[in-house]
Amino acid sequence: MLVLDGAKPLDVGIPAQVFSNRPSMPYEVRVCGAAPGLVRGGDGLAYHVADGLEALDRAQTVFVPGYREPATTEPLPAVVEALQRAHQRGVRLAAISTGAFALAAAGLLDGRRATTHWHYTRVLAERYPEVTVDENVLFVDAGDVLTSAGAASGLDLCLHLLRRDHGVAVSSHAARRLVTAPYRSGGQAQFVPRSVPEPADESFAETREWVLAHLADPLTLDVLARQANVSSRTFSRRFVENTGYTPMQWVLRVRIDAARELLERSDLGVEQIAGRVGLGTGANLRLHFQRILGTSPSEYRDTFSQLRR
Repeated sequence: MLVLDGAKPLDVGIPAQVFSNRPSMPYEVRVCGAAPGLVRGGDGLAYHVADGLEALDRAQTVFVPGYREPATTEPLPAVVEALQRAHQRGVRLAAISTGAFALAAAGLLDGRRATTHWHYTRVLAERYPEVTVDENVLFVDAGDVLTSAGAASGLDLCLHLLRRDHGVAVSSHAARRLVTAPYRSGGQAQFVPRSVPEPADESFAETREWVLAHLADPLTLDVLARQANVSSRTFSRRFVENTGYTPMQWVLRVRIDAARELLERSDLGVEQIAGRVGLGTGANLRLHFQRILGTSPSEYRDTFSQLRR
């Protein structure tokens, strides 16, 4: 993690906590700054880092947490050069919130789609016109360069990287440890209007839990609405307001994630998995798997079989 002047505490803490050095987490976390020593942080905090920019020469992934006043400050030339060197070496770079400004200053977002906190998307687009700024997503995975929106979406980005590196099981384990939702799509809106009273939210939470236990059953909008004890129209409208997905879009993605975990952790065939997660046939599973993940179930299983060896 590259902690820059004015770094936001939550943006620093999220990747440090998600990828923390522990037996269940196959990463080693190091924290560095532009130079060893004290780094002034945002919100009245400061950080003492043991390493300077030379630490980037040993990294495989570099996180840049967000920092204060990105609209009026530029990262030091040495920071820009270190990020460029890391990218040239094939290092994966990830920014949380306004950390995207540091990557943009290094030219690493040119010609790419990227995001940042909604408050700064317009500034990022104006200052770096070569960047395609998407203000309506939680995070953007551009392969070797990733960006996320505000602080909480940094958690979504970290869990996404865990899924990408080691599969759904490891990501879900980390999510349980952190007491957070295991999956929010990067394409989900940053800003979701919430017009539902708190008791209705609780009801929908119970409905979502019920769905997880009944994935193999025929699930329709009417079935979910009855479970939530509201009309189908009301349930559909409020579900979108609360989650950013229609009910059936959400159900489909949950089924695909359940299929991913079965592909990783079992020897069940595609037809068996399709039945267990409620997608009916192997052909239907393959269709949706390809559309959502851009790969086939067999290719996905082969990838994680190799990772386990």
